[in-house]
Amino acid sequence: MKRVLSFFGAPVVMLARTVRASLREGVPLRETLAQVHELGGRSVWLVMSGMAFFGAVLVTIANAQAKKLIGNVAVLGPAYFEMLVRELGPAVSALLTAARAGASHSAELSTMSVNEQVEALEMSAGDPYADLVAPRVLAGVVGVPMLSVLGTVAATLSAVVVASLAFDIDGRAFMDARYVDGWDVLVAGLKAVGCGLYIPLAAAVAGLKARGGAEAVGQATTDGVVAASLGCLLIDLTVSLAFQFVRL
Repeated sequence: MKRVLSFFGAPVVMLARTVRASLREGVPLRETLAQVHELGGRSVWLVMSGMAFFGAVLVTIANAQAKKLIGNVAVLGPAYFEMLVRELGPAVSALLTAARAGASHSAELSTMSVNEQVEALEMSAGDPYADLVAPRVLAGVVGVPMLSVLGTVAATLSAVVVASLAFDIDGRAFMDARYVDGWDVLVAGLKAVGCGLYIPLAAAVAGLKARGGAEAVGQATTDGVVAASLGCLLIDLTVSLAFQFVRL
């Protein structure tokens, strides 16, 4: 029970401390821009390539199932695009980002913690929450939604190409937005922003509590990635269920 409370409560406490410190001390712009590049710029190829393969696999599976039921996978195109925009695009893009950026943030912060650089920052009148955590949180809130859009585009284009070349059907059906409405875009945006907020917070919780040596850094990195990934899945489920009830 203690681990469950810590898993859900620690990021909330971290967010509260970060907001308070940022309002008091301000957020360094240069470090924020560097973290946007670290999270967004260096994750873009992983997210786009991963989502492209993901979209191709989904179309292949849809084609196999459509042959059994309706005979033409192009009929599923609009529903596929809606599911990609609302559910799979933001969720899978966030998971890919958590795997890379979560590990990077956790490893960097845990190394600083183990080497007593965090204590040195505090002795120099710095604030770890404002100087280290806040730039990463802002980078996540900005970067993950952008990566989600790019990932969704990559998955859509790969679906069009695979459907057209491999299955000889009209791939443009997988870009049909007839079922997509404002609710779908809002759900996707909330998921992306929520995951972008949670990933750096989970990584910071794991990284700043690390004590010891190289083993502590490795354990903090693992904990950060696991917590960020599970948190993204939980956010995805929570937002989806909430909007299902709202739209009833």
